[in-house]
Amino acid sequence: MKITTFYATDSGESRFRDITIPFDLEREDAFGHRINFSESYASSNVHMALFPADMDQDWHNAPARQLVVVLRGGIEVETTDGECRQWQAGDVFLPADVSGRGHRTRTLGGQPARLLFAPLPGDFNIDLWSD
Repeated sequence: MKITTFYATDSGESRFRDITIPFDLEREDAFGHRINFSESYASSNVHMALFPADMDQDWHNAPARQLVVVLRGGIEVETTDGECRQWQAGDVFLPADVSGRGHRTRTLGGQPARLLFAPLPGDFNIDLWSD
């Protein structure tokens, strides 16, 4: 599964990077279906949030490195180089710019956005988890 992460560079700017999360683990369910999984991780603070329809946040950092799943609505993020990316319901991204200048976040389409946040453990190495 391809997802986008954004991170702080050594100079404190933010940038996007596309990564692939492999579904290498496999098991068979009780009905004979093969189901593939990614590697798992424990998250101590999973929560959901409802962002308002008119949300337009100025520069800020991610509060933690975390997987974000868009459940409803849409989100746009802008990095310091001016690049913008958007995610809709069903999409996943990984904010990791916990330092530096950060990023901007906006809700899309005049609609609120419902999100699920699953923080990564402090020692989690995304490069070992992804392809």
